[in-house]
Amino acid sequence: MTFHPSSAWFLLLLPLALLAWWNWIRPARRSALFFSCTTRFDGVPQSVWSRLRPLVPSLRTIALALVVLAIARPVKSNESTKTFVEGVAIEMVLDRSGSMRAHDFTIGGKDVERLTALKAVARDFVAGGKGMPGRINDLVGVVTFAGFADALVPLTLDHDVVLDALKQLRTAQQDEDGTAIGDALALGVEKLKDAADRANADGEMRIRSKVLLLLTDGENNAGELEPTDAAELAAACGVKIYAIGMGTKGLAPFPMETPFGTQFVQQPVNIDEALLTKLSEKTGGQYFRATDTDSLLKIYETIDQLEKSKVEEQKLVRYRDYAVEPFAFAGFSVPPVLALALLVLCAELLLSSTRLRVLP
Repeated sequence: MTFHPSSAWFLLLLPLALLAWWNWIRPARRSALFFSCTTRFDGVPQSVWSRLRPLVPSLRTIALALVVLAIARPVKSNESTKTFVEGVAIEMVLDRSGSMRAHDFTIGGKDVERLTALKAVARDFVAGGKGMPGRINDLVGVVTFAGFADALVPLTLDHDVVLDALKQLRTAQQDEDGTAIGDALALGVEKLKDAADRANADGEMRIRSKVLLLLTDGENNAGELEPTDAAELAAACGVKIYAIGMGTKGLAPFPMETPFGTQFVQQPVNIDEALLTKLSEKTGGQYFRATDTDSLLKIYETIDQLEKSKVEEQKLVRYRDYAVEPFAFAGFSVPPVLALALLVLCAELLLSSTRLRVLP
């Protein structure tokens, strides 16, 4: 049990309760009756009620002390914290076409294909690492595309599912190859809109912004929807597109199986940077070019800074006021402090007006 912070200073008045003894200890107190000699009464024993006379000021002192304690508000605090999250809904739209097999990125000094570098940096972006804090409070989903778009992971706060899906991501086979940027964008926008509407309706999470991270290394050559039409849809739904063009310019080494093992052959590559820039600017986002793993990591760091979630904590403190509420003590239920003060004061008034009455 503690005392309410705004009233605890009233405890300084506790010594005033001792004033109830003033009439008993003041030196100027006079006898009510005068006798020429009191030696006859020396052998007379005191009665029980005579011995109980100090009980009157004692009860008055206790009553005054209880009143002071009640004014100081003895309480039991119960503090709870409620967290409000304004998160970011992030849909990662990842190109897994055959051109993502080009080995023009490195990790730890080892040449790796573009998709491997993409998965490593995306993993750090979601879970944290390499200077990035991770997207703990954000909804993250994954859409992949080659010749057609596929929603791989729905927008979720369970980021382990996202990381597992990234780990298993592979480049497309020849029969499903292509680059359907428009279809992938439209699918990503649809998932973002649906998830944001559900989150805001449930009230468990407020969506601060909707972001689509488009990562591709080629040109739109498949699908039914034009990328510009998908960008207009994104702008109408309040979705910002951050596009990343991935890969070197000109030629890139591609693995090729030969009778002598895997050989790397230089093949021409091209990224429609004008289109990606147009898509980003139309929705209020940005376009970036990643030519190696370090630049890709810096791009993700930049996006991480641009799209931040907001977390607010509201502390609620509830007080149980023992001045007016019963409380437990030593396993027993004790009446409120004010009730105890009233009971003691009534006992003091009763005794001082009857058997323990003192003549003035």
